[in-house]
Amino acid sequence: MNPFIRLEIPKILLGFIIWRLLLFLVAAISPQIISEFGAKFPYYQERLIASNLPHFIWSFGNFDGVHYLGIAKDGYAYQYTQAFFPFYPILIKGLSLITFNSFLISALLISNFAFLIGLMIFYKLIKEKFDAKIALWSSLFLLAFPTSFYFGAIYTEGLFFLMLMSTFYLIEKGKTWQAYFVGTFASATRLIGVFLLPVFILERNSKSFWPILIVPIGFMAYVLYLKITFDNPFYFLTSQQIFGQGRSSDGIVLLPQVFWRYFKILATTNGMPFFNAALELFSTVFALLLLAVAYKKKFDRQWLIFSGLAVLIPTLTGTLTSMPRYILVAFPMYIVLASIKSSIIKKSFLGFFLVLLVFLTILFTQGYWVA
Repeated sequence: MNPFIRLEIPKILLGFIIWRLLLFLVAAISPQIISEFGAKFPYYQERLIASNLPHFIWSFGNFDGVHYLGIAKDGYAYQYTQAFFPFYPILIKGLSLITFNSFLISALLISNFAFLIGLMIFYKLIKEKFDAKIALWSSLFLLAFPTSFYFGAIYTEGLFFLMLMSTFYLIEKGKTWQAYFVGTFASATRLIGVFLLPVFILERNSKSFWPILIVPIGFMAYVLYLKITFDNPFYFLTSQQIFGQGRSSDGIVLLPQVFWRYFKILATTNGMPFFNAALELFSTVFALLLLAVAYKKKFDRQWLIFSGLAVLIPTLTGTLTSMPRYILVAFPMYIVLASIKSSIIKKSFLGFFLVLLVFLTILFTQGYWVA
């Protein structure tokens, strides 16, 4: 038997199960901690509560989750849902055929199973590039990251993480064509899937233009669909102004300007707006600092190119909204944290992350915006 299967899979599986059970437990007790459900998003009654599932399950469909469920059921029949890419809802629709037409259960199964497999590939990739200790600590930091609950929610994070890790692992193994194939579906899952294109172009052994033709196929298919159906190939961008909470699609805003805007927000607000702004600003700065350390340590340049684009490109829209979630895919962060020499410092980071993870999960599952 493969030593990875015999020794490593049980370890990763145990970590995933503990993480998943912890999140369900936190969601179950969240109404006792915050009694009022925020409900600052539409369709939650008919798409979540009407499922007749317990709150600790359906609450992981809050916010964007209701839109993915709506697209899976009715297609892009609702205005501005074009902001959400189609591959995840297509999978939800397909799996619902064997979940007794429960789109919510289908979505949660896809997200969690995809994340579990992605976590295993992540561990294996880091172990082969570094060592087992770094791989284990990296996996722990990934699971404990304060917004990691999105991997197991009705969001594309879990599915995209699987595609991202599969892509880099296949590249590492020299299976470039298989990586192109995965990249195609990644670009149909999230816009940042297109950011894999420079990774393939710079692939150390590649002198081919095939990535330019193959990887964006998923993205271009969606653009073509939007043109034919709505006569607006960039509807996914214009819709962002509705869902993006101040996100601009009309021009580029440089990062110093965005930081200055956030300093003014912090100086003039309080309560949840202050907390959200502080979380968004701190998350962005934290991710950039860790990626800078990864660059100094000469991590794989393909990892850094993708991660840098995934963190920086959203800031060009003039806001840091959702950045605590967007930075999840910048996976060199976890390796940098795992590389810290002092076990006391690492454990302190891990403990701090876990406290924040519990707190943010309570907010999210009770209907309060986090990212």
